[in-house]
This record gives sequence, C-alpha cells and structure tokens, in this order.
Amino acid sequence: MAVEDKYISYRIYLVAFAILLMAIAIAVKLTNIQWVEGDYYRKLAKERTVKNFVIPANKGNIYSADGSLLATSIPNYEIRFDAVAPKVEAFEKNVKSLSDSLASVLGKPSNFFENELRKARANKNRYYLVARKLSYTQYSKIKSFPLFNLGAYKGGIIIEQETVREHPIGKIAERTIGYDRIDESGQLKRVGIEGAFGKYLNGKDGKILKQKIAKGQWKPIRDVNEVDPQDGYDVISTIDVYIQDIAHHALLKQLEEYGAEHGCVVVMETKTGQVKAISNLGRDEKSGNYYETINYAVAESHEPGSTFKLVDMIALLDDNKVDTSKVYDSRGGVITYRGDKVRDSHEGGYGKISLGKGFEVSSNTILVQAVVENYKNNPQQFIDRINKMGLNKPLGLPFQGEGKPIVHQTSDKNWNPNILPWMAFGYSVAMTPLQTLTLYNAVANNGEMVKPQFVSEIKEWNKTIKKYDKQIINPKICSDVTIKKLKALLSNVVKRGTGAKLYSKDFSMAGKTGTAQANYGKNGGNDKHYISSFVGFFPAEHPKYSCIVVVHAPNTSMNNYYGADVAGPVFKRIAQKIFTDAPSTNEIKNLNRKIAIQENNYDSYFVKSEKKLQLIPNVKGMSGMDAVALLENLGVKVKAVGVGKVKKQSLAAGQNIVKNTTILLELS
Repeated sequence: MAVEDKYISYRIYLVAFAILLMAIAIAVKLTNIQWVEGDYYRKLAKERTVKNFVIPANKGNIYSADGSLLATSIPNYEIRFDAVAPKVEAFEKNVKSLSDSLASVLGKPSNFFENELRKARANKNRYYLVARKLSYTQYSKIKSFPLFNLGAYKGGIIIEQETVREHPIGKIAERTIGYDRIDESGQLKRVGIEGAFGKYLNGKDGKILKQKIAKGQWKPIRDVNEVDPQDGYDVISTIDVYIQDIAHHALLKQLEEYGAEHGCVVVMETKTGQVKAISNLGRDEKSGNYYETINYAVAESHEPGSTFKLVDMIALLDDNKVDTSKVYDSRGGVITYRGDKVRDSHEGGYGKISLGKGFEVSSNTILVQAVVENYKNNPQQFIDRINKMGLNKPLGLPFQGEGKPIVHQTSDKNWNPNILPWMAFGYSVAMTPLQTLTLYNAVANNGEMVKPQFVSEIKEWNKTIKKYDKQIINPKICSDVTIKKLKALLSNVVKRGTGAKLYSKDFSMAGKTGTAQANYGKNGGNDKHYISSFVGFFPAEHPKYSCIVVVHAPNTSMNNYYGADVAGPVFKRIAQKIFTDAPSTNEIKNLNRKIAIQENNYDSYFVKSEKKLQLIPNVKGMSGMDAVALLENLGVKVKAVGVGKVKKQSLAAGQNIVKNTTILLELS
C-alpha cells in the first residue's frame, strides 16, 4: 500500500512539474507576445480590423469650344440577387409581383424572370445577375420593387455601382476626345484628350479609415476622411460641335459612296491653329460600317503626292530660282530620270506651259523639271528649305503615336540622285495629314506657321487653371511676296486647274488636289491603291479656316479616284455648310463715321424743307405714296385713284395752294 501511495505521489509531482513547465512556457510566450512581438501583432490586428478605403475622385468633364459636353462620368448600376437570403414566405409572396415589375422595366416576359429567380433559389445561387448597365432612374425603380424593397438581408438585393465615361455626342470624334481602356494584353491604354490631359482630368483619390464589424461589414471610424478626394479639372477643347458634325457626315457620305478603306478630315482655325473638327473613319470588314478606331490624321504618315508640290513652289520662288511665268515643255507627259519614268496623269502631257500653269494643272513633269533644273547641283539646298520650315520634324502633339515625317537628307546612306525628282511630286517623302495641313495653314496665315491645338483651357468651375495660347512653330516660312503668289496659285487651282469642278462664283476657296499611289512596290504591285486628298483654305481672300481631306483606297472601278473627285467635294461641302448655316458674326465698323456726300445731301434737303412752299408742286412720275405724303404736308386734301406712279394731277403745278383744297391724283 505504501509503494502504491509512493507511486501516486510521483505521478502527482510529475503532473505538477508538467503544469509548472506549461505555466512557465505560457508566461514566457505571453511575455514574448506582449513585449517582443507585441508591435507585430498589434499591427496585424489593426490591419485585419481597420483598413483604409479609397474614395474615388470625380473625373473632370471635357467640353467643346461652344460649351457642349463631350465626355462626362456617370454612375452605372448592376443588380444581383442573393436567392438564399429571403425567407420562404417572403420569397413566395413576392416572386410573382417582382417578376411582373422587372418585366415592365427590362423588357423580357414576366415568366422568364420568375423561372430564373426560382432556378436561382433552387440552386442556392447567391450572386444571380438581374440586370447591368442601369441608369440611376432604373436602379431607383428596381430597388423599390416587391421583395427587393426589403433590403439586402431580407430581400436578397445586391447593388454594385461603378462610374463609366460617356460621350454625349456619340461616336463623333470619339478617337480625339479619347478614352481609357484595358487592351488585350491587360495594359491600360489611354488615347486622345482623355489620355493626354489625364493628369488634370483624373483628380486625386481620397482615403477613409474604416473598422470591420459584424457580418463582414465596415464602418467609418471618424466623421472626417483621412485624405479628402480632389475632383478632376474640366478640359475645354477647341472642337466646335457644329463644325464637327458637318465634317463627320461629309466624310462619311463620301467614304460610303466610294467604298473607301478609310479617311480623315481636319478643320483648323487659320490664325490660332485651333482644331475645330477632326474625324477619322475606318471601315469594318465584317459589317462594312465606318467607325473611329485609329487617329489617321495624327498617326498615319504616308507619301502625300501632289499636295507636296506647294513645297516646290515655296522653295523655287523664295530662293529666287525661277518665276511662275517660266515656260517648260511637258515632253509628251513623260520624262525619264536614270531609267525611272515620271508621268503626268493627263496622257500626252500639256505641251509647253508656264510653271504657274503647271502647278494649277498639277503636272508632274513641269514641277519635276523646275526642281531638278535648279537644285540638281545642290539638292541639299532644297532639303534645307524643307528643314527650315520644320517639315522634317513631328509637330509635337500631346497625343501618343504621332506619325513621323520622312525627309531624306543628302547625307543619308541610301541617298541617290533620283530621290530629288521623286520628292518634287510627293514621293520618297512622307507626312501625316495634320502636318500637311499645318503647312497650308501657314500660307493662309501669311507665312506664320502655328501648331495645331486641341485644348484651349483647363478650368475648375469658372476658375481658369491653365490657358493654352497660340504656339508658333515658324514665324515666317517665306517672304510676303512669295505668300501672295502662292495664294494666287492655290486660288487658280480651284478656278481653272485640277479643282475646277469645285469652283463656285458665290464662294471662294483655295487649295491643292493630290492623288498618290500607295503600296505600289508591294506584292508585285497587286496591293497598290490610291490616296485622294484635297487641302486648302476658305474664304480665299481672307482665310478663316484651313482644311484637309484624305481618302484611302477609293473604289477605282469608275476611274474617278482623283483628289478633285473624291476628297474635293468633302472640302467644298464643309466650307459652304459652315458659312451658309452658321450664324452671321459680321461687325459694323466705324458706325459713327460721317460720309461727305451724305452730309451735303442732307444739308441741301434740310434747307429746302425749311422753306414753306406756296405753290402746288409737280408730282407726276412720283410714287403715289410719296405724292400723297408731300401734298398732305402742304395742307392739301388728296384723293388717289389706282396704284403705282402719278399719271395725272387735277391741280396744275404752279397754282397757289388754298387750304383744304382737294387734289385728284390718277395713278398707273
């Protein structure tokens, strides 16, 4: 018995010792947690129960120059259904009326929704999609429907909200207005004004500290935000919605008529360089419809063709190489340089004509001869003229992906003597449509080359944050004498040259046609297509706007792929529509200036009116209205018979006036 008691005592001591060790271990662990790892666990607890939530900033709007809304952010709602949340009684009582209500808003039959809701409940679906992309009005209405009006826990309604960017004017100028999108590779793609001016539009997100409470919900810890959100600024673009609408539909009509691959149009204010309209339309191969997918005017650099001949004339005239009256022989419309042929579009050429006439009819042989003759010994002089005007550099636009111009230099490894003649008629050189327009706009602007501008101002409500003034690329591309000749030449292109189809005696325009071949060296020439263009300004005498139209790959089946046939009518339609439909903004100047002839006539009349007539005047030949007024003012009663002018008067001229005497006037 004593042995057994002793054995029990050992076990008690052993258990006590084990408990002591555990107590010591716990004490050590608690001490370690409290003092050694305390900061870590306190931080972990805080992270799991307290968290900073982002408060999204409101994105700024984009407005047109006339105040129209081009891009804005609106809330977009998605409603889902937790089919497990409602009790059986509540679900069965309301499912039919809920289905009827959903049918009235979402446009599907009531039995469709009832079947879907019952199926979701049977499958214990806790996230069934009811509707997405709902407006605030639709969301408010659905939230009040039977069952859903019981709330999230009793009715099972789940509401998710996101902010989406909308363009109130639709697809018009969509690429230039821009957007933020996630591309196929998962990268954020920002284009247009949205992308270029995102640092102003996006604002700064705020932060609010929340604590986790029951059922996974979070509530704010304080009444104030940790960081208040800062709303984005508004961007005022230079786009004029009225002109934009004209340009878009004029281009679309022509692309559809000619079945073209794609095209673009830009309208720019001459003095400021502000882009008033820009449209880029490409054909979808599946549907055949045209959409804004690529900003061709900004990004697509290609051989300009005959519109580049303006550079020839600037160089030749301003370098005093030759005048417009110099006569050249077109040599039957074909000239050969080192085995390569330069041809005129007019078969047989134009005979012997002046350089000016050659420009008007867009003769390749005439312009090439003039350039080669005067620059063959020093081709870099011609290149330097191009470089001096800044045509060898991008415009430095705020958008990503601006096309780079190609202007070969004589120092290039691939330079050869045939590059010079080919440049003379717009090949072996590349420019974007907007770069070409900038050159023509400089001529319209009396030699001052200004940078195209898409945004005029950054605003916070009525407060201006930043203003974008005119930027001058080149203060004078050539002399005033040269500018005067160039304007005359460009006017003559429309009056009697390749653009004669566009001429109207009621409205003056100036510009240049262009027809270039593209992809002529690919796939044995089977991929060749034409690029039709027209660039110029209007009105010709006092240019207010410059404009370029470029159409790629028009249908050649009717042989009317030339710039004057395809691109020219778009230019004319835009120009005339702007000035015939737009409200008049004419100003009357020197309103108070006195005109000597008017002053003398008035003084003479005033002197005569002061003299009181005593005799009956001769009113024959006067209009009846004037004769009656004159005689009644003399105190004579008048009776007129007929209409028109006075044929006879009953009282002869020269008789004394007797008060209240009646005179009869016979009118014819």
